[in-house]
Amino acid sequence: MPGEGVPPGEGSVAAEAVAAVFREERGLLLASLVRRFGDLDLAEEVTSEAIEAALRHWPAEGVPARPGAWLLTTARRRAVDRLRRDRAYAARLAVLRADAERAEAQRVEAVAPGAATIGELPDERLQLFFTCAHPALAAEDRTALTLRCLAGLTTPEVARAFLVPTATLAQRVVRAKKKIREARIPFRVPGPDELPERLPGVLQVVYSVFTEGYAASSGPRLQRLDLAEEAIRLARILHRLLPAERESAGLLALLLLVHARRDARTGPEGEPVLLEDQDRGCWDRAMIEEGRALVVRALTGGPAGPYGVQAAIAALHDEAADVAATDWPQIVALYDVLLTLTPSPVVALNRAVAVAMRDGPGAGLALLDALAGEPRLREYPPYAVARGDLLGRLGRDGEAADAYREALELARTEPERAALRRKLGE
Repeated sequence: MPGEGVPPGEGSVAAEAVAAVFREERGLLLASLVRRFGDLDLAEEVTSEAIEAALRHWPAEGVPARPGAWLLTTARRRAVDRLRRDRAYAARLAVLRADAERAEAQRVEAVAPGAATIGELPDERLQLFFTCAHPALAAEDRTALTLRCLAGLTTPEVARAFLVPTATLAQRVVRAKKKIREARIPFRVPGPDELPERLPGVLQVVYSVFTEGYAASSGPRLQRLDLAEEAIRLARILHRLLPAERESAGLLALLLLVHARRDARTGPEGEPVLLEDQDRGCWDRAMIEEGRALVVRALTGGPAGPYGVQAAIAALHDEAADVAATDWPQIVALYDVLLTLTPSPVVALNRAVAVAMRDGPGAGLALLDALAGEPRLREYPPYAVARGDLLGRLGRDGEAADAYREALELARTEPERAALRRKLGE
């Protein structure tokens, strides 16, 4: 299909164009195909075939003016051809589509006439979000499926991100798809009565993607900016599609306010740079302002949610001229709220560090020592690092060195290990 876009030329130009379209439109392409044919496996297969066709045709014919439409048309034709060849497959898809249509009709009937529902939103990607994060799927399977389907990462990439063998990750994706197929989970946006239960799972998956990008669990780099940016892209889609949901605004705000510091978080050798030592002039001020505006939206109109509270904490850090000028009493108060919303040892750890900044290292260390029995913190390097820092500030250098050695044994990336070795050297 010749187009009016990039003219024919080098293959690398076409490959770059395909990659760009793939990143931007994979979720929408898959969602359109799933809605049309009712099967995620089929949608993924014909999407891959359409990409291969683009790599063959675009170098000679030029990149189309509407490359996404080209890919969608090609993928649809491949799907129709496959269904014509496989009548049994087509019959199974007909059952799945009938189930989905019946569930959608029941949901529509349950909504009062004239009431607006999120099902009226024009973007079909939302259906994939909620299907991939369905509560019937195991949490680890939800994340794996979302990364594959919506973030467009390969199975080996997702496996590396979560420290599991590629075969294990592939099994998770297969298991999730099988569960969707056998349980006949419909590809649809949940009704208003289902949304409160389902939305947190969707937000958690996106947050998990960002967390891995913010602090990689293994490898030569501290940050995986590709993952962090994919999470922000997904959060933007969610917020655009669900503008009335305050926690979707809170999640996007949190990701923006934290990611705004990305360029200052590592030094010339890729080593981690602590918040107190970062060059705040390198922070992305436009991203911070966007995040701050979203915080106001997330905290207005009712009780705060956990993402809104975390975003408010991040905003206080980003607004301060330096660590000394940070509003530590307010940050501690926000952590108190967060502990009531999502009590966890990690939140308690972060609160203890904030208390140390407000009341001194002794007060923070006492809180950290009270958490020593928490199983989740025994393998969590930031806990040992925080203890080492506070012990060092109290002049207890031998104990600080022991804490840093413990952190070094637990560290998961080479930049973290290098930084801890320097700490021990000091």
